[in-house]
Amino acid sequence: MTEDGLLKVNGWARDGLTDEQIAQNMGIAVSTLNDWKNKFPEFLESLKKGKEIVDRQVENALLKRALGYRYDEITKEYAEHFNKETGKTEMVMIETKRVTKEVQPDTTAQIFWLKNRKPKEWRDKQEIEHSGETTHNVNNQVDLSSLSVEELKKLENILSKTAIT
Repeated sequence: MTEDGLLKVNGWARDGLTDEQIAQNMGIAVSTLNDWKNKFPEFLESLKKGKEIVDRQVENALLKRALGYRYDEITKEYAEHFNKETGKTEMVMIETKRVTKEVQPDTTAQIFWLKNRKPKEWRDKQEIEHSGETTHNVNNQVDLSSLSVEELKKLENILSKTAIT
């Protein structure tokens, strides 16, 4: 692999391309790309470094979105300006308005961040252990295996009547 080739691979990875897309750009199969990762350490390192850069950029953008931020919106217009040195009128860009805007923190980004960074505290399903002598077993299933066919038919009749009303 040439230095230029490694630079291209690094750039594609940095641009966020998947291994499949990189293989396609190189005109090789994904299996060949994987073989090269195993055979050529400099190739693997170039891919990793490129992906690491874009991963960090995305992490930073997610964090910024989760926390909220401010930015300046600047409006510019062209205006005529007489240049005394040249004696000519030139078009120059001037700032006409600057407004500081605020992007509110995004709760979806916050939830995503917390669920991934602190899964024990923020996952949807919490597992809680109770200690003590009394154990409560909540079970929504009813065991009907001990009922006779006749009893099951009676139960079915009762249930069908209550479902209608």
